[in-house]
Amino acid sequence: MDKLIHIIFSFLYPVFRDWGMSRSVSTYLSLFFNTILLCVLAYWLYVVFRFVLVTILAIVAQRTKTKFDDLLVSNKTAKYIAYLVPLFFVFRSVPVILDKFEYWENVFGKTVATYIVLLILWIIRTIFNSVRDYLKLIPRYSDKPIDSFIQVIMIVLWMLGITFIISKLFDIDQKELLTILGAVSAVIILIFRDTILGFVASVQVAINDMVRIGDWITMDRYGADGDVIEINLATVKVRNFDNTTTTIPTYSLSSDSFQNWRGMLNSDGRRIKRHIIIKANSIRFLEDEELNNLKKINLISAYIDSRKLEIDNYNRGNKIDKSLAINGRNLTNLGLFRKYIIQYLQQYPGLNKDMLMLCRQLQPTPYGVPLEVYAFSKDKRFENYEYIMADIFDHIIASVPYFDLEFFVMPSENVIKPY
Repeated sequence: MDKLIHIIFSFLYPVFRDWGMSRSVSTYLSLFFNTILLCVLAYWLYVVFRFVLVTILAIVAQRTKTKFDDLLVSNKTAKYIAYLVPLFFVFRSVPVILDKFEYWENVFGKTVATYIVLLILWIIRTIFNSVRDYLKLIPRYSDKPIDSFIQVIMIVLWMLGITFIISKLFDIDQKELLTILGAVSAVIILIFRDTILGFVASVQVAINDMVRIGDWITMDRYGADGDVIEINLATVKVRNFDNTTTTIPTYSLSSDSFQNWRGMLNSDGRRIKRHIIIKANSIRFLEDEELNNLKKINLISAYIDSRKLEIDNYNRGNKIDKSLAINGRNLTNLGLFRKYIIQYLQQYPGLNKDMLMLCRQLQPTPYGVPLEVYAFSKDKRFENYEYIMADIFDHIIASVPYFDLEFFVMPSENVIKPY
């Protein structure tokens, strides 16, 4: 390998000398053309090896049953490995090309070596990510904190890699460097505690993609509820919806709990989850005459006919004594109201019909029976979302009396009459 590199990059200087050029001109001309040749060869080495590695790994992934190689493909491991070949070629070629430029040979040699170490660490990270994703597909590992284990391993590897890079850049022995770092670490931690915490948190935020500028986050501890406008080493600035600004320590994003609404904004709908409370003593069975009157409501007319026929057939078939309404099967005003709400939601144009949509009864409370609407609006913008939700509940609230139901209302001077 070294002989081939020496042959490739050493033949131009004698040629220029044979043409009668001076040593200085020959040196700079050979440096210029060798640099161009190095870039071209490195680029084609990357193209060839990337094609070979990616193609081989893709073929293997298609022909094997295991999902691990598929995850290696999705994490672009082969693509990053392909960078190593031209980098090693450049690393071995720099001493030959810059043979007469000792200072620059030292600078570029250390720069390429640093990049190789960082690339190796990144390749290891993609492999660990593939291992993590693969283990999560296995049921017995799906509930294990795999991410935490991998993060600890990667932190150790990054520390070793950074120590190695520093030792090479400044020509310091690694043992001496570790000794020096150990001696000053206590002082550094004491003086730069917040800065170090902020730096570590910034790395975690960036790697785990926890927060981006423009994200809507909510952090009750700091009173933050708005869009992230700045992320730096020490603080994160949030512009709240009342146009005030909240400053949050960066390390709080990794140590405290906060809510990021990005997933909702990127999804197909924004959740509506709100309930009304129905007075329990207004819930009752319905008589035939009342059912005939409720059939005038278009959205549930067909449902009442089919449901009543089913219930009547059941009661007759089982010879149910209907002198008491509690016997057998019956329709209730609350049940019909729930069905009406569902039908109304399904025809409401502002909701996403492909996402979960239901009207459910919650656990009864001392105030009554909560009836909750659970659906997703198509429009996720705050003002439009609030309008859609209010429009739906305006209709639901106005519909309650048609089913002979009542809201629970706290007593007030308007309903308490003096004796």
